[in-house]
Amino acid sequence: MSDRPQRTNEYIAEATTERYRQCVFEWLAAHAPLWNQITYRRRQAYFAEDGDVWNAEYTDLYDQYAPILGKATCQQVARKNSEAWRSHFHLLEKYHDDSDPTVTEKPSPPGYWGNRDDGYELHGLVRNDLYDLDWGEDRSTLEFGVGDVLEEKYDFGYQERVTLEVRGNPQWDGDDSRLELVYDEAANTLRVKHPVRIRPDNLREQRLDAFTHTLDSENTTYTAAIDVGANNTLAIVTSTGETTVYHARPEFERYQALSALIAELQSDLPDDQYTSKRIQRVYDQRGEIRDHSRDAAVKHAADWLLERNVDTVYVGDLTDVLDTHWSAEVNEKTHAFWSHRQLIDRIELTLGDVGISVTQVSERDSSSECPECGSDDVVRDGDEFRCHDCELDAHSDVAGAWNLLQTEIGPMARPAALSAERDGDAPLGREGAYWEWNGHDWTPARFGNQSSPLDQTSVGEPASSQPG
Repeated sequence: MSDRPQRTNEYIAEATTERYRQCVFEWLAAHAPLWNQITYRRRQAYFAEDGDVWNAEYTDLYDQYAPILGKATCQQVARKNSEAWRSHFHLLEKYHDDSDPTVTEKPSPPGYWGNRDDGYELHGLVRNDLYDLDWGEDRSTLEFGVGDVLEEKYDFGYQERVTLEVRGNPQWDGDDSRLELVYDEAANTLRVKHPVRIRPDNLREQRLDAFTHTLDSENTTYTAAIDVGANNTLAIVTSTGETTVYHARPEFERYQALSALIAELQSDLPDDQYTSKRIQRVYDQRGEIRDHSRDAAVKHAADWLLERNVDTVYVGDLTDVLDTHWSAEVNEKTHAFWSHRQLIDRIELTLGDVGISVTQVSERDSSSECPECGSDDVVRDGDEFRCHDCELDAHSDVAGAWNLLQTEIGPMARPAALSAERDGDAPLGREGAYWEWNGHDWTPARFGNQSSPLDQTSVGEPASSQPG
């Protein structure tokens, strides 16, 4: 069973009662000190002459932490710690292997999950046979147990367990592995990582099952172009004139909010210190939140293309376009937040998995010429694109994708949903011409009514799921 490939489903969780919320955070807070003490003892052995990390004794710690965590959870913390050390020794072996160039920097031994000064990482573990995920049409829940001390403190009844409501859809199906709960302090969100082990012969089938639609090569297939950007993650135009756009501005504002939090935390550091464990956690969370929304956008777009039987996609290559800008905000958006190469790689991987061919073409001049009349007497301002010659009003990224597509297939009719401003240009019968990220899913939105997540929530709170 251990040789089965493992994939991880991720969800967002929220306690169903205030009592459960307090209990689960106290339970989470006890993990890091146990991890740190096990790590300390193993590091002492690691740096000692003739020491052996595997001989370090730690089971006496269970008497201290089992009343809060439960003995099974203490064992899971120790097991995860052992996994971290095995990974370290594996990397160390590769580092010392002159024939293996994959590890060029000497790996550091496993570290600590925070400290009292910077705060502990809130990271919990549940053995695979000690939790239940119950999926319902209207409500899904996660249940697991805690130690006797917490059960008594929070007045648990007979066989009562912590109950969390979970949001999200499991992408992978298989045998349950150890569950992990991680508190994302930057987003004030509890995230659930649910690994499952999958039969090797079932892995590709599940990859394809993750999509609602499939490519039908026996019927007419079509072509599309994708304009990738920092203002809008993806803007797509098909050869049949259909369009869709995935907003990126709300995500960039979240990214900036976390950047501001990092700067604030750095300003509180001593003069001789640049970073801390908490700052590093916010850095990691910022990247994970960005990557999650973009990866989900690409998957959503792949399904949208499959539904329209698109088998060939042209995507803009900005190798000869990207440059350093005089504006610090523009540079942050294009080089840090956007991560163009990473996004292109994700598009090629995801679309390739479902049989859609991806070809990169230059985007130079794609948004500086009118896609309808070819004039270069145009003005682009944010999402707005206007041609002074033929008076075309268009969404600038849609115009860019339209130009890319016409470069490859020749002139085509004006796309149906074109404008960045007028809701009337978005066909009422085809909901979803524009999409907005709500923190977990891409939901239908209208460009004319976009709202900023920072207008609705403070830093550290998830944005409203209502479309703008």
